Amino acid sequence: MHPAGLAAAAGTPRLPSKRRIPVSQPGMADPHQLFDDTSSAQSRGYGAQRAPGDLSYPAASATPQAAFLADPVSNMAMAYGSSLAAQGKELVDKNIDRFIPVTKLKYYFAVDTMYVGRKLGLLFFPYLHQDWEVQYQQDTPVAPRFDVNAPDLYIPAMAFITYVLVAGLALGTQDRFSPDLLGLQASSALAWLTLEVLAILLSLYLVTVNTDLTTIDLVAFLGYKYVGMIGGVLMGLLFGKIGYYLVLGWCCVSIFVFMIRTLRLKILAEAAAEGVPVREARNQLRMYLTMAVAAAQPLLMYWLTFHLVR
Repeated sequence: MHPAGLAAAAGTPRLPSKRRIPVSQPGMADPHQLFDDTSSAQSRGYGAQRAPGDLSYPAASATPQAAFLADPVSNMAMAYGSSLAAQGKELVDKNIDRFIPVTKLKYYFAVDTMYVGRKLGLLFFPYLHQDWEVQYQQDTPVAPRFDVNAPDLYIPAMAFITYVLVAGLALGTQDRFSPDLLGLQASSALAWLTLEVLAILLSLYLVTVNTDLTTIDLVAFLGYKYVGMIGGVLMGLLFGKIGYYLVLGWCCVSIFVFMIRTLRLKILAEAAAEGVPVREARNQLRMYLTMAVAAAQPLLMYWLTFHLVR
């Protein structure tokens, strides 16, 4: 090579070699990216970078629900639907109150601990009680918690549930427990209670008794016998047949006296107010009806419990 050319080559610095970097085209992935970005365009828009110093989150895109709610026609439709729902609820409440008197049922559950204790004492020892009149305030009977003579549904309901549980316990101690047998025991008790109520209502209609005794009152009075049934079965489990017959016999006499003194004010008081003579034939039928209802309670107490004690 020529010396002058070598000198020129030595005096001229070498430029770095240029490496061609492929330009990514739209729609193509970054060649240096290890994995493909499979996120949607919407998520990429949601996760867009914020400006420096901006601590707020990016505004979310308008959803179809928000767009629907912003429509005035949809707002009017929602208001109309709400009014229809309110009217339907009011109509249902009225119809339910016609067939199931919810407001009246609240009266029968207006009890407290003191009332329950006094009522249980009255059921076991009715011989010591003197005043059996139900108290009224402006032609409306006072709540049961203020009057021990007022009927309630709390004690009958709790007594029925307890009776079913005690029956299951008695069957379990005798290795005879089964869900079917326990269900049969509960359904039998309910069937007898329903039959009692229907028979009494039919009898009152046939005897033409004008009384303020309602169906709920009958369910309450007839449900008090479960208290004595529980006592009899428990004593039978603890002390055998002797304890069962002693306690159940006492409870049978107590419920008989309780029913006589309670129902006579409901059935015979109307006859006395009407001026019907005591020995009049229709009044005699009312007395027989009262005695029959009271006498049926001990029989059913024995029928529903005797097979639970062995």
